[in-house]
Amino acid sequence: MSDSPPSRKASRLLSLGLHTYWRFSRGMTLGVRGVVLDQQNRVFLIRHTYVPGWHLPGGGVETGETALEALGRELREEACIAMDEPPSLFGVFFNNRISRRDHVLVYVIRRFTVLQAKQPDREIAEAGFFPLDNLPEETTSATRNRLAEILEGQPPSPHW
Repeated sequence: MSDSPPSRKASRLLSLGLHTYWRFSRGMTLGVRGVVLDQQNRVFLIRHTYVPGWHLPGGGVETGETALEALGRELREEACIAMDEPPSLFGVFFNNRISRRDHVLVYVIRRFTVLQAKQPDREIAEAGFFPLDNLPEETTSATRNRLAEILEGQPPSPHW
């Protein structure tokens, strides 16, 4: 970690701090991610203000919330997208890079409405649709792996 730029160190410390808090306040963490695919064969990705890389939109399932409610909330907040029909659950992934208690549910969304163009805010620096054959260079390996599993028939990994 000593070779990392200061912003990367700060984002890792923030992530570690948040997951330490969640570990004690929640026991196990559960997250959702949405693979939003449009008619032009593009995927919706976001770039956070606090962690490097391009990611699938999503976030944590809050107490008293179903996974689908969390997915709908996260898509509205991070992408300004509303699902037009229930999504397909693609898989459940163990995110042991974050903690020994974190799991991520990945859903595929093909029917949706873009409510408005997503504008940058405190959490989301950039967001938009990207051609599957021309993803941003900084797209995370987990995002690339999920897309390959869903769209290219790669065997799904149990790990995020």
